Amino acid sequence: MNRRHFLASALATPLAAQAEAPARPVLCIFSKHMAKLSVGDMAKTAKQMGFDGVDLTVRPGGHVPPERAPDELPRAAEVIHAAGLQLPMISTSITSSTDPLARPLLAAAGKLDIPYWKAGYVRYDFEHLDRSLKQTRLMAGELANLSWDCGTACGIHNHSGNNVGTAVWDTYRAIENLDSRWIGFYFDPGHATIEGGLAGWQLSQALVMPRLKMVAIKDFFWAKKTGKWEPQWCPLGEGMVNWPEVFKVFAAARFSGPLSLHIEYDTPDEIAAIPKDLAYLKKLVTQSYGV
Repeated sequence: MNRRHFLASALATPLAAQAEAPARPVLCIFSKHMAKLSVGDMAKTAKQMGFDGVDLTVRPGGHVPPERAPDELPRAAEVIHAAGLQLPMISTSITSSTDPLARPLLAAAGKLDIPYWKAGYVRYDFEHLDRSLKQTRLMAGELANLSWDCGTACGIHNHSGNNVGTAVWDTYRAIENLDSRWIGFYFDPGHATIEGGLAGWQLSQALVMPRLKMVAIKDFFWAKKTGKWEPQWCPLGEGMVNWPEVFKVFAAARFSGPLSLHIEYDTPDEIAAIPKDLAYLKKLVTQSYGV
């Protein structure tokens, strides 16, 4: 069995496979929040804090510039692994298979057996919504084919605002007939709660679970600024996301993919704020999974 066939088998039925694996997700730090550190220092710091792995930025301004990914991603992966961490996902800005950087970047990820990659964002044209939805389906098909060819699976993020995937059902419709081994969801309960605070986030989570690849972890509350209500990011557990219920669903499905911790709120020292949020995340996992 070669590498691609092995990876395809591992991703073919994610929930069923996860049911046989140790029921514990991989706790990752989104490397954006350690951007001031080198890859080596970032990995050492993450390991000391108690993370299992890294969600590595491979995009403009990230730890690995996308144009240098074929050379620098293998070196970054070696450093991360040497620190005793996993590299289960990378975050990119790729939105099209015609991007000249897309194939070399994802081929490098596939050769390193990095299971998942996060796609970039595409904006909706509200005046031509039907056209946008059709373009989304075409985009998803292209990304799924590219993912299959390179051997690493795509996760589409539900970022709130005027972004494809905001509603979740739009991505669901775009990918429902595509091979679930190679394209699925990068689910964000925080953004899902912003867009569906009462029951909408629960419907979104129910939609994503059969094709869930990875999860973004961040919290928020609504705040009024200059007379306008806006989402305000905050430390984990201090906001409006119903984390116990969110993790109850993850645990019931025995989801064991990467959880990427984000520190999006204002803080004097971003790195110093991480341990508190990680402690809360570990508590959620222990309470929900029993491990």
